[in-house]
Parts: sequence; structure tokens; C-alpha cells
Amino acid sequence: MKQFKFALLAIAITASGFITATAQTADEIIQKHITAIGGVDNWKKINSLKMTASANAQGVEIPINITVLNGKGMKVEYTFSGMTGWSIITDKAGWNYSPFGGQAKPEALPEESLKQSQDQLDAQGPLIDYKSKGSTVTFLGKDDVEGTECFKVKIVYKTGKEETMYFDAANYYHIRSVSKVKADGKEVEATQNFGDFQKLPEGIVYAMSQDGMGGQMKIKSVEINKPIPDDFFTVKDEVKK
Repeated sequence: MKQFKFALLAIAITASGFITATAQTADEIIQKHITAIGGVDNWKKINSLKMTASANAQGVEIPINITVLNGKGMKVEYTFSGMTGWSIITDKAGWNYSPFGGQAKPEALPEESLKQSQDQLDAQGPLIDYKSKGSTVTFLGKDDVEGTECFKVKIVYKTGKEETMYFDAANYYHIRSVSKVKADGKEVEATQNFGDFQKLPEGIVYAMSQDGMGGQMKIKSVEINKPIPDDFFTVKDEVKK
């Protein structure tokens, strides 16, 4: 009986050690990733991002402007057929205006859609100080992404949203994310790929090519810490009604 108890204790200790090692492995991968893309100090200096980009829809190039003020707001503007639509996300509300289908005025985003989108307000990225942001990470082993050996790390945000990130095992760049999102009332799996990594003057490395459910987007320029007006992410009260 004493030997049996000792065996159980040994198993418990081994299991405890495995859990600790797994957690350390996930954190180690994240730290190497952050170092590879410019280091934590450079990323923590970022307060705002202004990007000009373009997307291709059935052979038509659509200009896109993306502005993010860290923790406060994000605005995406896009022009098609002479009309400009936009989406605004803040830490309190979200709005969408798409005149292409006859939408006459901005509409408030449903609570679930807003909640899923608010992690995009983090201009520094979810992995910088992820613990203090209330997120947890788990190492899921290795996998192959179109011929590239990758480390898999799952991050669970404070909101409960889950995302699996794939890091190139050779350079620790984040090349793919898979997350579950709700679309038309159904939960679907969304995959986003990242590529064309370029080092910016501020010392950070940014993915200038991104593609997902909305198609491929090419980022042409990234401006760091440019002034953004206080009312840039607001929607006039009379428009909301």
C-alpha cells in the first residue's frame, strides 16, 4: 500500500512538472516572437497606428485606411464605386456604415460582434504583457502550415475569445491565426494568414500582407504615433437615431 501511495505521488509530481514545463514553453515562444518582431520596448512605445492598404475584390482594387488608437478606438474606411463606408470600434460601442447595399445611416454593432472586435483596439498586439491584460496561453505542440514547421500557442482573452496562433519555428514570426467567430448567428472558424514581414523605422517588424475571410489585404504604409483627433472615433448623435 505504501508503494502504491508513493507511485501516485510520483505521478502527481511528474504531472505537475509537465504542466509547468508546458506553460514555460508557451511563454518562451512568445518571448522569442516578441524579440523577433522588434522587442517589447519598441512595441510598448506604440500609441497609435495609421495604415493605408488595399484589398482586391473580383479584380477591383479597394482602398482602405485603418486607424487605431491604443485601447480607445479603431476606424476602418474603404471606398468602392465612388462611395465610402466605414466601421468604428471603441471600448464602449461600435458602428458600421456600408452605403453600397443601400444603407442610409450608420447602425450600431450587435453586442456579440462588438465584443469579438474589441481586441483589435490593442495597437501593441495581444501578446505584449498578455498576463496583465487577463489573457492566458497554452502550448499546443508543433504543426505544419503549408510546408512551414510551426509552434502552436492558444491564447484565451479576458473576454473568453480563443485564438490559436502559429509561429514559424525558424524565425518566430506569427504567420497564421485560427479563431472562432460568430457570423449570421452561427459560430464559424476564421483563418487569417500573415506575410511580407518588413522592419519599420521605429524598429518593429510588421506583416504587410494579411488575408482572411474578407480576402487579401496589402498594407502599403504604416505610420506610428501620428496625432489622432479626439473626435475621430465618434458618430454624431443625430446620425445614430
